[in-house]
Amino acid sequence: MPDLILFNKPFGVLPQFTDRGSPTERLTLSNFIDLPGVYPAGRLDRDSEGLMLLTSDGKLQARIADPKYKMPKTYLVQVEGEPDAQALDQLRQGVQLKDGLTRPADVDLVEDPALWPRDPPIRVRKNIPDCWLRLTIREGRNRQVRRMTAAVGHPTLRLVRWSIGDWTVEGLPPGEWRRDR
Repeated sequence: MPDLILFNKPFGVLPQFTDRGSPTERLTLSNFIDLPGVYPAGRLDRDSEGLMLLTSDGKLQARIADPKYKMPKTYLVQVEGEPDAQALDQLRQGVQLKDGLTRPADVDLVEDPALWPRDPPIRVRKNIPDCWLRLTIREGRNRQVRRMTAAVGHPTLRLVRWSIGDWTVEGLPPGEWRRDR
């Protein structure tokens, strides 16, 4: 039976097992997961946190990562400022980015989620409020969520991938992993 691993990737960890060519040693998946034969199904930027799926099944890896399957990915996103109805509607309708129009996203304002502390913490500016969004996309362009929120005037301060399809990071501490049952 193929392995499917759920991993809560901490901030600052590269979403790969090696860091070839870097003059400094950066944390990678191999600092947390010592399990041969599993590979990431998709990526999560170094400066993002949350759920990564790893598997030993190439077909499952493709189904999770390939945008043609439109697997929903839900993020908790702390943004600068407080988006108004127009900004939220833009996200819901699709945002024009340099590489084209995004697919529509599901987005809602949410209360501050009870998340683990980030290390290092985000920069807080006393005179600029922030708020949290729950944003679900069905594609996976490079840094897409960050580019979408910036395009509607609300840069991302913290980005946590909460779920991919039915898999969730709920109850999984940062840096920990578990097999899917």
